[in-house]
Amino acid sequence: MNIRSLTRGDGAVIGAALLLLIASFFPFFTYDGNCPVDSCSVSAWSRSTLPMLPTVHLLGLVAAGLFLAARLLPDGRKLLGLALDQWGMVLCLVVGWAGIWSLVAVLIPDLDQPGITGDPNEKWVLSAGAYLTLVFSLALAAVGALSTTAAALKAPLLPAPKPTPYGAPQQGGYGYPGGPQPGQPGPYGGQPQGGYGYPGGPQQAGPGQPGQPGQPGQQQAQQPGPAAGGGAPDPNFQPFWFAVPVTRPLFGEDGSPQPVAELAPGTWYLAVEQRGGALIAQTQDGRRGVLQDTSGIQRG
Repeated sequence: MNIRSLTRGDGAVIGAALLLLIASFFPFFTYDGNCPVDSCSVSAWSRSTLPMLPTVHLLGLVAAGLFLAARLLPDGRKLLGLALDQWGMVLCLVVGWAGIWSLVAVLIPDLDQPGITGDPNEKWVLSAGAYLTLVFSLALAAVGALSTTAAALKAPLLPAPKPTPYGAPQQGGYGYPGGPQPGQPGPYGGQPQGGYGYPGGPQQAGPGQPGQPGQPGQQQAQQPGPAAGGGAPDPNFQPFWFAVPVTRPLFGEDGSPQPVAELAPGTWYLAVEQRGGALIAQTQDGRRGVLQDTSGIQRG
């Protein structure tokens, strides 16, 4: 999964669910006085408080998992008529509601038997785990409900990388956005790519000597091919990162009907040129092609 597909709301839900899980290990009840048993504290993982563990602490993890699944799986996946993130929001509200009622829980049930006097829970008081459970369960309910409505939580969790102007010197792995591209100069000390005046390229003619021709086919490779994509390049175009809402093919710049790559949702691609209504896009492995359908793309 591309982490850049996550929103701030997703990150807040995951963080609150993890904090709620950590709170389950803190003492929920402690004995106030001389402890009559071996252990004077009980956490949410005790069998005495077992119904609370799956309905509060573990259910928060399930809600966070549904938010993650909504980003992992293609759009439109539903469960019983609701989208996965909507189910996650519902479970977050359930966790918040159950967290409130956890404060009225008792460790020892009141059997109300004849001959038994006093409250067996009188000395067992709520401890740090109980109050942390309340705080984090309410926080999970709040961010879960607002993650799909608040604009601040719908923003990307990580900002999109700043696009590098196409054709400028770039750093990074070969063939990746930000790295050396085919036909660009290599690193310092590397072999030049047949530039004018270098071995393998056309040489300057000296006095009385004819100019040395370049390698066969080299001048043809330097000539720009016909523009594909339905128009001439826009001279005012600025490169930018974008993501597609659904899987879309990337066709060759030579007008070939066979796709050269496939753009998938959840991944950022670099638009390096615009030709009419189409974009010349570059994948993360260095392949370039024409994206004919640009409807609904998300700019970084």
